[in-house]
Amino acid sequence: MSSAQPITEDRAPRGDRPPSPIRQLAAASIGNAVEWYDWYAYSFLAVYFADQVFPKEAGNSLVPLLSTFAVFAVGFFMRPVGGLLMGAVADRRGRRAALTLTILLMGGASLLVALTPTYAATGVLAPVVLVIARLVQGLSVGGEFAASTTFLVESAGPGRRGLFSSFQYVSTTLGQLLASGTGALLAALLTERQMGQWGWRAAFLGGALLSLLGLWIRSGAQETRSPALDSVPARGSARSGGTPSAVQTSAAEQQAARPGLFEGLRRHPRQSLLICGITAGGTLAYYTWTTYLPTYAQVNAGFDKADSLTVGTLSLVFFALLQPLGGMLSDRIGRKPLLLAFALGFAVLAVPLLHLVTGAFLSLLLVQCAGMVLLTGYTAVAAAVNAEVFPARVRAAGIGFPYSLTVALFGGTAPYVGTWFKQSGHPDLFPWYVAVLCLISFGVYLTLPETAHRELEK
Repeated sequence: MSSAQPITEDRAPRGDRPPSPIRQLAAASIGNAVEWYDWYAYSFLAVYFADQVFPKEAGNSLVPLLSTFAVFAVGFFMRPVGGLLMGAVADRRGRRAALTLTILLMGGASLLVALTPTYAATGVLAPVVLVIARLVQGLSVGGEFAASTTFLVESAGPGRRGLFSSFQYVSTTLGQLLASGTGALLAALLTERQMGQWGWRAAFLGGALLSLLGLWIRSGAQETRSPALDSVPARGSARSGGTPSAVQTSAAEQQAARPGLFEGLRRHPRQSLLICGITAGGTLAYYTWTTYLPTYAQVNAGFDKADSLTVGTLSLVFFALLQPLGGMLSDRIGRKPLLLAFALGFAVLAVPLLHLVTGAFLSLLLVQCAGMVLLTGYTAVAAAVNAEVFPARVRAAGIGFPYSLTVALFGGTAPYVGTWFKQSGHPDLFPWYVAVLCLISFGVYLTLPETAHRELEK
């Protein structure tokens, strides 16, 4: 008798009842929030640990900050790898297995950041450890978006995919809010010297502990990948010769049904390019407004560090509340109108809005909130639009790689590009960079078919 056995997925028991929508949302959203807390804590606290990990060059105080944001960008370039690998896990073994693996990786990486030595103590080992930790975080986050996007949209009932997909950015924003709030609280309670010495480490250690909570919550998730995907051999597979046993045939057919690592790119090149165009303007605007804007205000307008974190926290609360409203609106009127409003709004208003940032508290708060209203047209529907582009068989990996690659190219580099423009003496060019890329995405959105009212393949 052959020893070959069918591959077993990591599935929660299905039973006879359909999954509880609230439980599915909680499993995806809470774990996702923990993941993104760990990811965003880096950007919010960079101004405090830059001098600890990178040496200053004589006469240029921006060098450590630039180096820290360069590592921030390096982490983004692991996201396409994570999107491809973790997406393949989600497509082959199930969404739940991928979600479990990503949060384990993120918790370990956050702990490594917390334990990063200083440059004064260990020299070049300090930035090396930080780079390794950031690479693992990038791998985790790239896979997280692919798996959680697919999981959320597949968990939605008819006419509710927009609402469910909005929780991708609700939970992302809650994680970012927790990171921003933690940074603001620590900055208020500690001196700047204490923040530079050990305050930032406490924030990352807390993230590692929160990852264990997220792992426990996700253990109760119910798998959304249909077992029927294992029962049909992949297109183009052939059977030839011999008379294998029933067990061998079952195992071979199940293996053939599982998508290859690059199948999404190979069989669906147009959809892959479409996701790049959908994402380009949105990711640059998103990371500019939700991550880099406090630093932009500090560097270009002399804004107070602690006050900029407070503004970021308040505007993120506002942003999180907008997401379900945008998702529900897209279920009624479609995804395309919201995408067009977002892209055109930023193409026209990015430059004047960023020029309105001054050292006044109210100016930054109003600019950040105004941008987030426009940004909701993209963030509330991005997960649904991406999931509706690809068939179920390659949905997670099909989304994960092109999306994460585009985020790496345009979103991950936003803080570095903005700081580089400032250092090179041309800070006014960065707002134009945001406007032009959003205009390009506007052209892509014009070509999109409306997918809101189509049935999702499962």
